[in-house]
Amino acid sequence: MGHWLERNIIEPGKLPLLLALAAFVLTFLLTRVVTRMIRAGKGPFGNVKAGGMHIHHVVPGVVLSVVGGFGAVASGQHGFGAGLCAVLFGMGAGLVLDEFALILHLDDVYWTEAGRQSVEVVVLTAALVGLVLLGFLPFGVNDLSDEDVQNRGGAMLSVGVNFLFSLVALSKGKARMAVLGVIIPFVALVGALRLARPASPWSKRFYRRRPRARSRSVLRAYRHDRRWAGPRRRVQDLIGGRPDPTPTGTPAVRR
Repeated sequence: MGHWLERNIIEPGKLPLLLALAAFVLTFLLTRVVTRMIRAGKGPFGNVKAGGMHIHHVVPGVVLSVVGGFGAVASGQHGFGAGLCAVLFGMGAGLVLDEFALILHLDDVYWTEAGRQSVEVVVLTAALVGLVLLGFLPFGVNDLSDEDVQNRGGAMLSVGVNFLFSLVALSKGKARMAVLGVIIPFVALVGALRLARPASPWSKRFYRRRPRARSRSVLRAYRHDRRWAGPRRRVQDLIGGRPDPTPTGTPAVRR
C-alpha cells in the first residue's frame, strides 16, 4: 500500500488532490450527520443564527473554498501549505455542494424532494475526482500513445470526437453519462448511441416526426425509471436522509 501511494499519488503530485477529496467526502458526511441530528432534535447541535438570521453552512463553505483555492494557487503542488489549502478547499466544497439544491432553487429546499439534487451532485463530484485521482484524464487523453500525443492533429481529433459524444449524450437527456463520459469516453459513447429521453432536446428535434422512435423512447425511459428509481431513492435516503413528505394539495418543487 505504501509503495502504491508513493508511486501513484505522492510522486505525480496528487497528494493535495487526495487530501481535498478525503476532506470533501468527510465534511459532507459529517454535515449530513449533524443536520439529521438537528432535524431529529438530538445531540448538542443547533442551527446557527446571527441577528435572527439563519446562517446556512454554504456561507462558511464559500469562505473555506475561497481561502483554500487562492492558497493552493499561491503555494504550488508540494509542501505543508499545499496540503493544508487542499483540505480547506475540500471542506469548503463539501459544505457548498451539500446545499447545491438551495443555490440552484434560491430557496431552502434542503429537506424537500428537490434537496436530493445536492446528494446527486456530491456523489457525482466525488466519483469524478476519484477517477482523476486514479489517472483518468478528460476526453480520454490518458489513452493516447506517445505517438498520438506528438501528433497534435490526431490528439485534437480524439479530444474533439470524445467531446462530441459527451455533447450528444447531454442533448439526449443523459446528463450523468455525459459528465462521466468526459472522463471515460466509452460512457459518453454509450449515451450518445442509446435512445434519447422523451423530454430531451434531441427527442424534440429528431423524434418529432418519428412516432415509433418517440414511443420507444417513452417506453424505455418508463422502464428505466421504474427499475432504478426505488434503489436510487434508498441510496439517497441512506446518504442524505429522507426528505419531508409533500403536504397534500401542495405542489412539489419542480426538479
